[in-house]
Amino acid sequence: MFVLRLLNFLTGSVTILLYSDTPEKFINLAASRGIFIWDVRMLEEKKVLLRVRLSAVKPLKHVARKTGCRFEIFSREGLPFLLARLNRRRALVIGCIFFLCAVYFLSSFVWFLEVTGSQRVAERDIIKAAARAGLARGTPKWRINIGSVEKSIQEQLPALSWVGVYIKGTRADIKVVEKTLVEEKKDEFSHVVAAKAGLVEDVLVLKGHPAVKEGDTVVPGQVLISGIVPPPEAARPEKEGSNQQIQPAQEPAYVAARGIVRARVWYEEYGEAPLAEKEKRYTGRAVTRLCMKIGEKVIILKGPLKVPFAFYQEESFTKRIPGWRNLTPGVELITLKYREWEEYTIIRSKEQAEQLARQRALAKVKQRLPKNAIILTERVEELVVKQPENLVRVRAYLETLEDIGVNKPFSVK
Repeated sequence: MFVLRLLNFLTGSVTILLYSDTPEKFINLAASRGIFIWDVRMLEEKKVLLRVRLSAVKPLKHVARKTGCRFEIFSREGLPFLLARLNRRRALVIGCIFFLCAVYFLSSFVWFLEVTGSQRVAERDIIKAAARAGLARGTPKWRINIGSVEKSIQEQLPALSWVGVYIKGTRADIKVVEKTLVEEKKDEFSHVVAAKAGLVEDVLVLKGHPAVKEGDTVVPGQVLISGIVPPPEAARPEKEGSNQQIQPAQEPAYVAARGIVRARVWYEEYGEAPLAEKEKRYTGRAVTRLCMKIGEKVIILKGPLKVPFAFYQEESFTKRIPGWRNLTPGVELITLKYREWEEYTIIRSKEQAEQLARQRALAKVKQRLPKNAIILTERVEELVVKQPENLVRVRAYLETLEDIGVNKPFSVK
């Protein structure tokens, strides 16, 4: 089918209006002579529209004489007619060719520079360094050596650890990664405190002094491993009157406490699910609107003036014309897509609602768990109310084993 359409376009085709009392004779005689006819449409009792190739118009005149018919050309399509029209408008053709050549030539230059990833280093400094390296606005793309430009920018700006240059059309993206400055840290002292309440199961002290032991119940903020390490007890004389002197008491040591304190922690959450619940779903119908925004004024270029749906969701996509030097054109192309949705009701049995409420309650409680938590027990209870209602309520209980210690700095006066 595509090959036939292409052939008809290249050779040209015409639509003729046939006036005849017996159009079937005309069509049969033309077909017997090998003339290809298609898109035959009856307009009135004696008028028929049909399409033929351009080369078949002359033979059809002989067919019309033999059958006593007459026809006239209704429309012309194809490359020969297009070339004939363009031949009469040579100035337009030359202008289009010149315009395309100009666009192609101008697209061979870099007109826009964009810097991403810079925080401490100013963008203007990066753009100036790129210009010194051979990448500036108006530079031909065939003269740009991306590797040397990246190396030169990095050499000029030692604060950058990596530079990447990507040319897309008439825009050059300069992506940079700055060096991370490591600040000198002063001596910091800290305790390991409880982030939540629990029952201590295991204490592993890596640095510091243990403040709790296995079996202790702790509350949030309670010190688990102290950063204040008491000194060893001073030696005492064994007998009275001994000449051995008592050593003076030593000062406690201050450290940044580290360690692992595992405890049993309990969580609970509430979940519910109705027996009948309204939901929404998309119908598959959608309309699109193309707008142009100039300043505060919005002009609709394409699409309906009024959204034909009662319930819909709007999705917006905005394209801005890039600026030039210090000029920022306030023109935006906005594509708005409206997707229709409708409400429907889900009917559940009590077992289905209970299962859904259980899943919701467990999902809530598991969102609160840290990554290192180990679930020991899991229990879900249905909450029964006196009056019957169109709702199933449950409460989920979880017991976990997890590290509850967090560091809390303190200062030494």
